[in-house]
Amino acid sequence: MNQYYSPEKGFLKEPESYWIASSSTPNYPKLEENISVDVAIIGGGITGITSGYLLTKEGLRVAIVDADRILKGTTGHTTAKITSQHDLMYDKMIQQIGVEKSKQYAESNEKAIQVISKIIEEKNIDCDFSLQNAYIYTQSDVYIEDIKNEVKAALDLGIDAFYTDTLPLPFPIKGAIGFKNQAQFHPLKFLSSLVEDITQGGSSIFENTKAVDIEELEDHQYSVLMENGNNITASKVIIATHYPFSNIKGLYFSRIYQERSYIVALKAKSKFPEGMYINAEEPGRSLRSQPFGDSELILVGGEGHKTGYGKDMDSHYKNLIDFANKTFDVEEILYRWSAQDCMTMDNIPFIGSISPKHPNIFVATGFKKWGMTSSTVSAMVLRDLIVKGESPWAEVYDPSRFINTGSIWTFIKENLGVAVSFITGKLFSGSLDSHLEKGEGKIIDVDGQKVGAYKDEHGKLYFVNTTCTHLGCEVQWNNAERTWDCPCHGSRFSPIGDVIEGPAFEPLERIEIE
Repeated sequence: MNQYYSPEKGFLKEPESYWIASSSTPNYPKLEENISVDVAIIGGGITGITSGYLLTKEGLRVAIVDADRILKGTTGHTTAKITSQHDLMYDKMIQQIGVEKSKQYAESNEKAIQVISKIIEEKNIDCDFSLQNAYIYTQSDVYIEDIKNEVKAALDLGIDAFYTDTLPLPFPIKGAIGFKNQAQFHPLKFLSSLVEDITQGGSSIFENTKAVDIEELEDHQYSVLMENGNNITASKVIIATHYPFSNIKGLYFSRIYQERSYIVALKAKSKFPEGMYINAEEPGRSLRSQPFGDSELILVGGEGHKTGYGKDMDSHYKNLIDFANKTFDVEEILYRWSAQDCMTMDNIPFIGSISPKHPNIFVATGFKKWGMTSSTVSAMVLRDLIVKGESPWAEVYDPSRFINTGSIWTFIKENLGVAVSFITGKLFSGSLDSHLEKGEGKIIDVDGQKVGAYKDEHGKLYFVNTTCTHLGCEVQWNNAERTWDCPCHGSRFSPIGDVIEGPAFEPLERIEIE
């Protein structure tokens, strides 16, 4: 019996990440007092945890705080590919920023693979780690020249790349680029081991501890203020919250946009070939395997779109299932989950000082859906900047870097989309008597005002103001995740209005309707 999906009944269970379902981490306390450390790290995902691990190895005392549980955000909803192959990008990158900076990007990501591999080997971590070739393939003649140009660019940058026109996939291809010595793993099993080292080394982790501001003190110190009134004093602060929570210092909300993507995990009757795969064309498809007891799962990902755009989010899961059924001899769909990723205008992460005025507040964001290597690159760069004052890869990732011409057009397009969403969001309305099924949300009209209505599984109705608390855009109902999503800057809220993803800080206003 298919546990998750049937063509007749649709989805039978809520989305659930395999990584989270198949692992556990200890509970950590709230911060209930004021403390002082060398480095305060805000955010307990792979970037925060890896940064904390590397810094403790340098003898520094760190404190990591997370507004929820550690490792339950984007880190727990990844495809978990450890690769320097981030779509077809190196040929374009060389044209945009030159060979030297492109080498920094390539070298740092290749080094990240080696660092993860070395940590796993030294600590003997059982996390399903395996070296794999990574491929970008095409089924269209249109992309052959792009792929061959990418092979040349990758080789010029020192990556062990090659071209092939055959792959062991159950469908024909026209051509592909392969990167050797890439890898895949179970991210939460890996990170759980790092967490143990952090806390055993005299540093601390605090959960359910929401940082709300950073104040500059005398003597080059900072105070990270928590929602409950406590604070952490540190000389260095790392913001690893996925979307920078302290926007004003770098106006990141206008320089980053957010996208969602989807994954289904299935069992098939035939074995998946070696390798990790993505396609060059749209719609995007990502493929990899994962050990699963005595068998394996096949992870099928894709269907990326800007957060808050689209009406039927369940359709993205259905499209992946349709693709899987046509491609593999599917026995059953076991898991499905989605992720949210930050994207920069030039597709290169922001890693470094958040602004020239605040050289000791550091940020790491904009990983473009390639967070396993980008987070480790972030941890290495930030460790070097904090410990040595410099990093060989800092220049390419500098958050204050100039936006080139191509990126400016992306900037204009994305921010024009924000304006359109702001205006059109104010125009739509439903009606108060709109029928709601249990578990369903909808925007309705109440005395000429837009209201977000949600009916829970017990039939209780909840109403929220649909104006996003970040900058006033109108949220939309996401029927796949049961969330209110903002199309302007990607904030997401629970059905009853609590913040799930920033940049919004405050919950949606709850409304009482008689």
